[in-house]
Amino acid sequence: MSLFKVFDISGSAMSAQSVRLNTTASNLANADSVSSSINETYRARKPVFAADLDQALSDRQESVGVKVMGIVETDKPLLKEFRPDHPMADQDGFIYKPNVNVVEEMTDMLSASRNYQTNVQVADAAKQMLQQTLRLGKG
Repeated sequence: MSLFKVFDISGSAMSAQSVRLNTTASNLANADSVSSSINETYRARKPVFAADLDQALSDRQESVGVKVMGIVETDKPLLKEFRPDHPMADQDGFIYKPNVNVVEEMTDMLSASRNYQTNVQVADAAKQMLQQTLRLGKG
C-alpha cells in the first residue's frame, strides 16, 4: 500500500468522525426541547458508516476507507410527560421530549473526538515517513 493511500483512508475517517461530532452536537442542542405533539418532537440522530467496499473491490485494494451512508433517527420512544400547566402542553396536558440520552451523547462525543485525533496522528505519521523517505533520496 502506498503511503499516499494512508492520507485518503485517514481523511475519510476524519470526515466520518466530523459528521458524527456534528450529529452529536445537534442531539445535545435539542436534548431539552419540548413539543406539544409526537410528530413535531426532535428525535435523536445517528450517522451510519460503512466500509467503502465498492471502491476497494473495483480497484482490488487491500485497504478500505469509510463512507457515511446517511443519518437516521433513532427509534427509541419519546419521553411523554404530564404537565398540564406547561404552555406547550397538548389538549390532554402532555408535553413531549426528545429521546436524547445526554450521557450516551457525551460518550459518543468523546469517542468521535478521540477517533478523529487518532486519524490526525496517523496522517501525521505518514507525512513524517514521506519526509524521511525524501531526505534519504537527497543523500
